[in-house]
Amino acid sequence: MKRNSFSFRQWFLKNRNTAILLLICGAIFLAGYYFASPEREEDLSALEYSEYEKAKITKVLMDSTEQDEKSDGGWRGEQLLIAEVLTGQYKGETLQVSNFVGPLYGVPLYEGDGAVLIISTFSDGLHTATVYEFDRAAALAVVIILFILATVLIGGKTGAKSVAGLAITLATLFLILLPALMKGAPTLPTVFAVCAYIAVVSLAILGGVQKKTVCAMFGTVSGTALAMIFGLFAQGIARIDGLRVPDVEPLLQLRQTGTPIGLSGLLVGGIIISALGAVMDVTMGISSSLFEVSAANPELGEKELFRSGMNIGHDMVGTMTNTLILAFLGSSFVLILYLYSIGLSAHQLISSSYLSIEVISGISSSIGVILSIPITAFISAKVFSKK
Repeated sequence: MKRNSFSFRQWFLKNRNTAILLLICGAIFLAGYYFASPEREEDLSALEYSEYEKAKITKVLMDSTEQDEKSDGGWRGEQLLIAEVLTGQYKGETLQVSNFVGPLYGVPLYEGDGAVLIISTFSDGLHTATVYEFDRAAALAVVIILFILATVLIGGKTGAKSVAGLAITLATLFLILLPALMKGAPTLPTVFAVCAYIAVVSLAILGGVQKKTVCAMFGTVSGTALAMIFGLFAQGIARIDGLRVPDVEPLLQLRQTGTPIGLSGLLVGGIIISALGAVMDVTMGISSSLFEVSAANPELGEKELFRSGMNIGHDMVGTMTNTLILAFLGSSFVLILYLYSIGLSAHQLISSSYLSIEVISGISSSIGVILSIPITAFISAKVFSKK
């Protein structure tokens, strides 16, 4: 018992600043979650409504599905199934359901498969169900577990810390950022503040509160700020904003029906989020490298350390820029293929909102990465120089 108590005390004394910072960040998270959480009001007066519930297929009554060669092997047809409801108010009931399958929606289901049903309840108390989709919860859980295992087994303690940082990042985005935007919080300030918070927490978990991580924090916040500024400049001269982003139409309809979400800032907001990971990677790499250089040769001055940081940054620029550009192109690969297939002229393609958005997003994020290099090198040289 004494040994464990001593070890904990030693750990706390050694990591006191990190523990205090993480406690403060935890309090900020709880406060943000409290203010961003939507007010949940259940409409108990609705006479007709639909619910999405999990079910298990117990029998296939009819199956007319078949693969269509013209759709590159996609399935078409209809199934009549017996399904046992596993969740919700109808849990335990056995229902006859239809499963409509096409190349762009649905998959054939078989006995023992899990599914998600749309259960519609009518004013007279009757309810019917159709298949919404194959239940992919188990498959996604397997993918996530394999990712965590690979990260921890290869990365060890650092890998485990990175997984913890990723979990906090996702929780912050889904539990604070998205609800806050839906409640009318200003888009760009909110996105930037949340990304700065994520950077501080992730780097604190990864490396603790020490000189090199603090330098990386300042570099990351500065880099994402510059990406935001350049994104605003680019969308201004191109006369385009978040209202032209693909799939924004449902959000515009929400806006017109009273949801106070800010749409014009969504383009640059996406740039900030996309740049964050790459900027964190670059700034932490430069800061850690200069820390090791300074430890190996304490006689180096600020100029020598800054020059070393810039030399390290030169090697990062090419790969990181390619990473960001390819990430944006990969996310829009289907759209790019479609645009190519219809043979647009050069003037039509260059002036289209699709290409402009991809160019602005990719280049603005890359600008944030590139400019974070000299900033982090300058800060690290100032901090690590013994002269």
